[in-house]
Amino acid sequence: MSVARTGPVAEFARTGPVAEFALTGDLARPARLTVPDLLGWPQREARVAFECRTSGVQHHRFTGPLLYDVLSDAGPGFDPARRKDRLRFLIAVSGTDGHHALLSWAEIDPDFAHAPVLLAVSIDDTPLDRAGSQLVLPQDRCGARYISGIRAIRVDGGYPRAEA
Repeated sequence: MSVARTGPVAEFARTGPVAEFALTGDLARPARLTVPDLLGWPQREARVAFECRTSGVQHHRFTGPLLYDVLSDAGPGFDPARRKDRLRFLIAVSGTDGHHALLSWAEIDPDFAHAPVLLAVSIDDTPLDRAGSQLVLPQDRCGARYISGIRAIRVDGGYPRAEA
């Protein structure tokens, strides 16, 4: 997705380096995206509470687009001739701090679990343009899959199809 950089978005880009992440894998339109790019999708808000092993319960308000919307726009390589082909796709997310999370496509797909997973562009009204987007899973009680400073998201449908 190409997003015009004007107004506040342009100001983000001028105030310092803007973090970006690679969107790769089985996609028709892989991309490199920044927080200002993510502002081009409809924004959702999530007020969350999750347990952090090192600092206890955290309460935050995140804003950003749904992971599903961003990935769908990138054109995942589902085979329309194969019933339920999208269920074999996995989504691997890695952060700048070395943390990783793995989700299944079914978790975020509205036809299945429809989890409101966000690619946050702000936390508690603080923009994440320099730190990088954050993966937010409001349904998770534990914060282990909240990935800060996303550096890469890979969509992978390379898992064998079960043959009957």
